[in-house]
Amino acid sequence: MPWKECNQMDERLKFIARLLDGEKMAAVCRDFNVSRKTGYKILKRYNDVGLEGLTDRSRRPYRHANQLPVQIEALIVRCKQDKPHWGAPKIRERMARLYPDVHAPAISTVHAVLDRHGLVKRKTRRRNKATGTPLSITEQPNDLWCADYKGEFMLADRRYCYPLTITDFASRYLIACEALHTTKETYAFTVFESVFKEFGLPRAIRTDNGVPFASPNSLFNLSRLSVWWLRLGIAIERIKPGHPQQNGRHERMHLTLKLETTKPAARNFLEQQARFDTFIDGFNNERPHQALNMQVPAQRYQPSKRPYQGCRTSTIPSTTGPSR
Repeated sequence: MPWKECNQMDERLKFIARLLDGEKMAAVCRDFNVSRKTGYKILKRYNDVGLEGLTDRSRRPYRHANQLPVQIEALIVRCKQDKPHWGAPKIRERMARLYPDVHAPAISTVHAVLDRHGLVKRKTRRRNKATGTPLSITEQPNDLWCADYKGEFMLADRRYCYPLTITDFASRYLIACEALHTTKETYAFTVFESVFKEFGLPRAIRTDNGVPFASPNSLFNLSRLSVWWLRLGIAIERIKPGHPQQNGRHERMHLTLKLETTKPAARNFLEQQARFDTFIDGFNNERPHQALNMQVPAQRYQPSKRPYQGCRTSTIPSTTGPSR
């Protein structure tokens, strides 16, 4: 330690006193365990300002290298007050014209000064708040389908699985359960197109307000997937945010699916899909449902009479604007 663990002012006074008594600098520095450079520095401060020179000084620099002078900052604020509707680029240009001898700071610096003084108005982006749609109640197969992603879970190979499920509302028939590795709409298009080809088109599809069924940044929260459904003549129903009970039949199926196929999860996607396929067969053809008077869904369901005529997904325009 350069100084003993006591009052540093007292130590420096003792140090100076011994030098004033005529002792050599090297010997005194050795006793106080400080370098001779430090010793001469203390002696100089004492000779310049007296005892005040022995007190601790702030280590804060006199001036920060990148700090804007107070006078320039005041000019920026004054220019903004004169032209309250001007932004940083115009304020900087005005300063350069009015005060040609003053070095004009960067536009980003001008903006930072204005922001620091509360002279920048931030635009708040309006988001389309999902509210849900009117929900229908039907007892006819294919009048309404329900679709959702069962909560993701991890497979034994450390990859996450996102099952996309589709059911018929009236008959409880489980139309599809696909093990996907993402919720991106590209893969949802493939699943729905395959289902439409096999089972035909429903009159409406009910989902929540999440991706890829909806898009929070687009007009009417329409995603590319939902626009495709509309072009196929399929109506869209959405439950209210935070109200999963409005899709209660589908959620109840998810509970059974989770208990019978994911506890524990399979080793990989192929094995997990095989479990889902086995579950679909049992759920539709073997498992009786109390709500169906103990019938199985296959006894109540029949494919839609509305065939899928095809609609190229590549021609569907984006609902969120061009890619950047």
